[in-house]
Amino acid sequence: HLSGRVVALTRNAVPGVVFHDICLLLGATGVGKTLLMKRLQNILRPLSLHGLGELGEPPSTLPTVGTNLTDLKLKKKKMTLRELGGCMGPIWPSYFKDCSSVIFIVDSSNIAQVSSSCIQLLSVLSAQPLHSASVLILFNKSDMPCTMSLIEIKSLFRMDDIIASATQPITILEVSARTGHGLQEVLSWLESILVK
Repeated sequence: HLSGRVVALTRNAVPGVVFHDICLLLGATGVGKTLLMKRLQNILRPLSLHGLGELGEPPSTLPTVGTNLTDLKLKKKKMTLRELGGCMGPIWPSYFKDCSSVIFIVDSSNIAQVSSSCIQLLSVLSAQPLHSASVLILFNKSDMPCTMSLIEIKSLFRMDDIIASATQPITILEVSARTGHGLQEVLSWLESILVK
């Protein structure tokens, strides 16, 4: 596409202008992508001049058919989160060239979904346009009573082998988008990749 090339040239050709980055939010249907995005927005929403917003009750969500975009105003600059619906897995690669980072979410309470999530993750990591993208793997739903431990799920995913063979820098976090556990670490990761 010519437009992608023009944008790339324009970004490099305008000194002093700060552009924001795009982070893809990927994962199977029902892993919590939409809730995570809404929760991050709530945390960053200014409550007053001195404080940030509170989480409150989890908002209701529906499975994403298509894509959701949201801008997060971080300390250094703005980042756009682009959530791609789990049902869009076959066309995810058409969005890879436009992003600088990826958050891949796994439902750690759904053991039946682990193997398909692992295959999706390997497909994302092996995509040429993402060979140097920063990657955050979130094992979500840590609040559920039937969730696997981080050690168990990392073992099932063979995460040590994946990290050793990947070209990307990979970070792993255990979170609960519902309760808010781990979301500050997600924001810290987003801040850290904007420095690069």
